[in-house]
Amino acid sequence: MEWIDAATAAERLGVKPATLYAYVSRGVLRRRHGEDGRRSLFSAEEIERLARRGRPRSQPPELVIESAVTALGVDRPYYRGIDVPALAGTAAFETVAEWLWTGDPAVWRPPPAGDSVAHLRAGPASTVDPGRSGEPGAATHADSSRKPGAVTHADGTGAARRAGRAGEPWRCEPDEALQAAITAQRALPDDLLPLDRLQVITTVLGASDTLRYQLDPGSVTATGRRLIAGLVDALPPLSDPQGHSIAERLWSRLCPHPATPPLLTAMEAALVLLADHELAASTLAARVAASAKADPYAVVLTGLGVLGGPLHGGASYGAERLLAEIAEPRHAARVIAERVRRGERIPGFGHSVYKNGDGRGAALLDLIKQAAPGHGRIAAGEAVLAEMRRRRLPDRNIDFALATLSAVSGMVPGAGEAIFAVARTAGWLAHAMEEYERGSLLRLRASYTGPPIT
Repeated sequence: MEWIDAATAAERLGVKPATLYAYVSRGVLRRRHGEDGRRSLFSAEEIERLARRGRPRSQPPELVIESAVTALGVDRPYYRGIDVPALAGTAAFETVAEWLWTGDPAVWRPPPAGDSVAHLRAGPASTVDPGRSGEPGAATHADSSRKPGAVTHADGTGAARRAGRAGEPWRCEPDEALQAAITAQRALPDDLLPLDRLQVITTVLGASDTLRYQLDPGSVTATGRRLIAGLVDALPPLSDPQGHSIAERLWSRLCPHPATPPLLTAMEAALVLLADHELAASTLAARVAASAKADPYAVVLTGLGVLGGPLHGGASYGAERLLAEIAEPRHAARVIAERVRRGERIPGFGHSVYKNGDGRGAALLDLIKQAAPGHGRIAAGEAVLAEMRRRRLPDRNIDFALATLSAVSGMVPGAGEAIFAVARTAGWLAHAMEEYERGSLLRLRASYTGPPIT
């Protein structure tokens, strides 16, 4: 049997190497490694058969966009080479956002003395090398026993806290813009879901920002800080913030009860885990908008419009409703059975990329269990997981973990979507910056299937 390398195989098929490897991951092609253990080799006969047959009809058209922001592994993403679940519970959301926007290893270093938020104690410096050995997540740290930005509670409890939050807290400036966004919501229904409010807030903040058309990286980064702060601070307050971080302020907008330190750690972990996910549907839409040189607010508004769909970020709201139906763990079997009988999807389960489980969901659920051991909502969630396994249905994903966090914390309906949206704003802007630099319009083509052209 003749074996050819990836470049030759891609050229014969007329596709990019990324598409070739997508065929491998979907079982369309087989490959083996060369004697050096690094090169990928493909059967020349199999490549020839596929070339003659054309694109597999069962496979959707493959859109490949080069990006240095996020890589997807078997069960988890990597932000510019760093294992994301490894950051959960230890890294500040603000730090992770800065990493996505800049790729500067300096974001992981502790701030100068007196520069950090008072209640945080900075972790060790770390040096990130995303491309080492070509493996996602390759990174070195001054203390390999600590994760980037790891820190402990200043009170000595040892609870995981967030670090690397250098400088002043993020603020929406000018204050007039924030007040305008708050005022714009006065006529809205009191029970409106937070995600719907975020779309109104984004529109008003954008209209109030005279710097929104500055599309250089530094300006977009500054806009990102202002925008995320505004998204959070313009939501109606339900309790007093326990600090100045985005996680602490967002908690006070989504929950009428003060957060325990472990639950706040889980909240920030959710923000970190959801900050980006390669070319998810909302991110692709955001990139298309950015390729047309839409300003950052318009990019985020585009992403928000897509994110609310039940097959995307809206799945967490569906999972919230699912858990709400299960008053006691013994009800889980009946609730799942009824949904299966009606032919409905089980929200919070299955993933188009992670076929054998979503590592982000596992990481977040672990933190929630540690934060609230023995909680009744966790028991209900465990009953759902057991019933899904009994039926051999897909494994849980990050949306189910997000719904569990909302239920355990006593947050308002739709809180999971709001956490998702605030977090993903960081990723949308990171991808937007790549499109601004690329400078060409993303223009997809349709495969026409209509009546014959006359």
